Amino acid sequence: DGYPRHPTGIPGTRRVSPAPDGYPRRRCAHPRRPKPACGPARVAGRLLDVIEIRELTAQDWPIWRELRLAALAEAPYAFGSVLADWTDVPEDRWRSRLSIPGSYNVVAELDGRPVGMVSGVPAEDEADAVELVSMWVDPAARGQKVGDRLITAVLDWGRKVGANQVVLAVAENNPAAVALYHRNGFQDTGAPPRPMRDGAKCELMMARPL
Repeated sequence: DGYPRHPTGIPGTRRVSPAPDGYPRRRCAHPRRPKPACGPARVAGRLLDVIEIRELTAQDWPIWRELRLAALAEAPYAFGSVLADWTDVPEDRWRSRLSIPGSYNVVAELDGRPVGMVSGVPAEDEADAVELVSMWVDPAARGQKVGDRLITAVLDWGRKVGANQVVLAVAENNPAAVALYHRNGFQDTGAPPRPMRDGAKCELMMARPL
């Protein structure tokens, strides 16, 4: 076409054999970086938080104490116990709570920080059942499947100990918790709502077969 060309064809590239049309092929001076073979999962560009379930023993009572007091302070409507019942209790009471015969007590850790709790205990009135109790998730960790992971942990434990179903009681004025349990396969038992300790609220009875 009569226009002068750069000695190497294109600035910043090395000379290569010409293409069939007579123009030099372009080759990037800097090779493309290979994609990593693996790495943290992402959702819409955000790194997924890592949720781990950790079983506690009586030696872990400070962790349970911190979460339980936070739960009673943040969601008093959801529990039969009240904050005043547990604020100043001695260490041995916390240890006893984590030493209930046949119990399973776990916390959920989000990136290494405890953000949720739940227990499984033998059901009082049904020999083939276990009961899910003391469920709570830190508000800052809600919406990240922490509650689902805690429920799954109790369901797996229930199967391991030979239970045929998991039962629970949930405050009827706690629709978020009711929806969470429904999503994980729990259904209303049809039993009349049970009055809670304050006499002003009732709790629904729910169950899920294993």
